[in-house]
Amino acid sequence: MAHVVAEPCFDCKYTDCVVVCPVDCFYEGAQLLYIHPDECIDCEACVPECPVEAIFFEDNLPEEWKEFIALNAEMSKQSPNINEKQDPIEGKDCDTSRKRA
Repeated sequence: MAHVVAEPCFDCKYTDCVVVCPVDCFYEGAQLLYIHPDECIDCEACVPECPVEAIFFEDNLPEEWKEFIALNAEMSKQSPNINEKQDPIEGKDCDTSRKRA
């Protein structure tokens, strides 16, 4: 099992989560971040850092976002690793209503 980046991250790339990951298992796609399922150690350090609450333990992922399990597994293998904080990217499809203050 691993943690999964889901829909709330879409077009809302905040990288607060990547700097707390002790195993550097985050990867950067064009519109969201991904977690490599074989590298994630389920430490949960990233979960409270995500300002849009997009990171879930695989078993707790809402049903409507289950496809993100396979998407994270596939895209993390094709995307560059990211382990440093970057300026946030809020694209046109970013739902900032989910963002914590």
